Amino acid sequence: MEEQIDWTTFLVPYHQAVDELKVKLRGMRKQYEIEKQYSPIELVTGRVKPIASILSKAARKGISLNQIDEQLQDIGGIRIVCQFVDDIYTIVKLLYARHDFEVIEEKDYLKEKKSSGYRSFHLIIRYPVATIHGEKFVIVEIQIRTLAMNFWAINEHSLNYKYSGEIPEQIQMRLQRAAEAAFQLDEEMAKIREEVQEAQWIFHKKK
Repeated sequence: MEEQIDWTTFLVPYHQAVDELKVKLRGMRKQYEIEKQYSPIELVTGRVKPIASILSKAARKGISLNQIDEQLQDIGGIRIVCQFVDDIYTIVKLLYARHDFEVIEEKDYLKEKKSSGYRSFHLIIRYPVATIHGEKFVIVEIQIRTLAMNFWAINEHSLNYKYSGEIPEQIQMRLQRAAEAAFQLDEEMAKIREEVQEAQWIFHKKK
């Protein structure tokens, strides 16, 4: 089955989509900066899932290789990191308002966190890529989360990798407590949001 896919050719549109989306979303952040407005976007990163990870996830979910381009939603991934929880929903509205891609699904893990403690907001989009063979649509996952949520998620991902998805119960409990601590941090920072933004504005103005 694996030999039926030319992975280099298959992944090219995903690399192109991720690269283009990073430029566009960073451009949005730059526009806020130029217009001297607070930007809800703090950081934008992106990646294309490694082949081994694609195969592993497809096998785990029972997805055949000839269906992965439609059923595996995170081969291409964009991560938008922001300072405050409210920024997440502002970014979601900004993305829905765009006309260069179509939002086909959303997953709000803020209102309903995962059992692990994971919080984030996911948008699944269908993005058009211009290729030498014509336009091709690829599915890309956009994750939107705060700095605190991102810190927790990066470490949880590392532990999942280390333990092959079977994190020991004691560490799972610590992760859940850490997730709640991160959430409390976000809530406390939200209460002094105006003060933080004013301080940042003064700093940038001096620069």
